[in-house]
Amino acid sequence: MTKKKVSNKVSIIGSGFASLAAAITLADDRFDVTILEKNSSPGGRARVFQAEGFTFDMGPSWYWMPDVFEDFFARFGKKISDYYDLVRLDPSYTVFFGKDDSVQLPANMSEFEALFESLESGSTIQLREFLKQAKHKYQVGMSEFVTKPSLKLTEFADKTILSNVLYMDLFKSFSKHARKFFKNEKILQIIEFPVLFLGATPENTPALYSLMNYADIALGTWYPMGGMHKIIEAMVSLATELGVKFEYNTEVLKIEVQDNKASKIMTNQGEFESDIFVAGADYHHVETKLLAPELRNYDTKYWESRIMSPSSLIFYLGINKRLKNLTHHNLFFDTDFPLHAKEIYETPIWPTQPLFYVSAPSQTDDSIAPEGCENIFILIPVAPDLDDNEETREKYYNMVMDRLESLTEQKIRESVIYKKSYAHNDFKNDYHAFKGNAYGLANTLMQTAIFKPSIKNKKIDNLYYTGQLTVPGPGVPPSLISGQVVADQIKKKYH
Repeated sequence: MTKKKVSNKVSIIGSGFASLAAAITLADDRFDVTILEKNSSPGGRARVFQAEGFTFDMGPSWYWMPDVFEDFFARFGKKISDYYDLVRLDPSYTVFFGKDDSVQLPANMSEFEALFESLESGSTIQLREFLKQAKHKYQVGMSEFVTKPSLKLTEFADKTILSNVLYMDLFKSFSKHARKFFKNEKILQIIEFPVLFLGATPENTPALYSLMNYADIALGTWYPMGGMHKIIEAMVSLATELGVKFEYNTEVLKIEVQDNKASKIMTNQGEFESDIFVAGADYHHVETKLLAPELRNYDTKYWESRIMSPSSLIFYLGINKRLKNLTHHNLFFDTDFPLHAKEIYETPIWPTQPLFYVSAPSQTDDSIAPEGCENIFILIPVAPDLDDNEETREKYYNMVMDRLESLTEQKIRESVIYKKSYAHNDFKNDYHAFKGNAYGLANTLMQTAIFKPSIKNKKIDNLYYTGQLTVPGPGVPPSLISGQVVADQIKKKYH
């Protein structure tokens, strides 16, 4: 039974995790919410598609920080189990360092410590201290930092925050921090991979983000049976229950503004009048394409100076046999780790010999592939804003397939019965992604908290922003938090 609505109408642009979180939070407080989605289905980068009997998650594939999901649904009197079956993966993932040289990262902490000890004598004690510090950063970060709207510096003048600033390692690089504990190159690659794939080079990422290692190692890697889109389905179900309306195939063309207030949104399906507007679409696109220049928070120079997270070249493959020597998540670090990082962030080019990631969710979930078949997702992190064409995509497909077949000791290409690629041009076409980025802004110090694009338009009284280009940052859990942070700011003002 839906609650009685208040007079405040809210239009939200986009239906990704942040937009859905904002919609649910506002609808639960009796706002009248409508989501406008340019695509034909919800989820943004977390959309899903079916082909030849396979079900492919299009974007996010890692389920980390289960507490963030649990807390989100609990806020509305729900449990995760009301919507999907969550299982912990064991091993969490496999890392391939070369031919006949791979390790599986166990879920059990004692086994994890034994693995590190086998790679570097004495590393167990170091790992415990590393995780102790990472846990502290996680607990303080998640309770004090990431929920701040970051509209003004004084938000961080709280005694608890100030007393923890030094311990949070904001001014130390992740690379130096990791090397204070470990010397083994394999261990360092395992420790550094979350920031390489999701943010920036370890040298330019604050050591604060070792909190991701606590999420990885201690909290574990999980999977919602049926696929990551089950989270989107759950959120759409809850939003609908609370009265949120969805308008699909609705491309926003312009935000009309009168007397420093947005009054309506012009779309390919007509006009939508509202009291409050939330942009969950690409921040840069909203500013440069939907608003007049004098109404923007940031100019072209600002955006060009931003350091972006990687884009991705993705291959969705349906294979007519089961594969061996793969687990649900697989990282291929058999080539030069620093070189690939440099070719993403410092001298942006298509990589010479890229690291890559393979998700094989059908290793866990039989429902997403026909019987006896395998569903795999190959992702190569690449620099944003590269020239993207079919010839280049095919070159890298063959490059990674050569290595995948060699390292897993099996023929794969001849068994591929479905293949789809996805890269910069698709991110731009489907999501208006700035420079075809996949993850948002890199997690550098000068792009953290108050240094991120603001959640509030400074010239339009009733326009807000949410998602991966604003606080707290890229990734599914941060996007869930972003939507709630924006909604809570709106509730403070309008209630």
